[in-house]
Amino acid sequence: MSAWRFQRPSEMPLPQPAAEAQPFFDALRERRLVVQRCQSCGAIGYPPRAMCSQCQGTEFGWQELSGRGVVYSYVVTHQAVHPAFRGHTPLATVKVELEEGPRLTANLLDVAPDDVRIGLAVQVDFVEVEEGVVLPFFRLS
Repeated sequence: MSAWRFQRPSEMPLPQPAAEAQPFFDALRERRLVVQRCQSCGAIGYPPRAMCSQCQGTEFGWQELSGRGVVYSYVVTHQAVHPAFRGHTPLATVKVELEEGPRLTANLLDVAPDDVRIGLAVQVDFVEVEEGVVLPFFRLS
């Protein structure tokens, strides 16, 4: 099975970030990976949300991450779950446990779905999927 490469079909929907997630997407455009850090208790929050899941605080800072991690879990999709994915399967979606602790879900580039394994060392790669829209993907490190 060949390695999966991202090519955004024109009909694929783009993220529509909520206000609390906008700094995450702004940082992606700058090729930086950031997560929320609660100003009250220090808990890291991902995905971005309006309220801290630990203390219910509502004031956040943003912490930049290394982008390095390991595949924690994965699923290989064989059937298109959206019309935009017709002809783009199979593809592996991975949950990456980053060195700093949070787990991020994304796609793994340039790796055949049959070759994906838990524990693979990966590094974030920023892909401009449309002008001004950058998303995090991962590659083997």
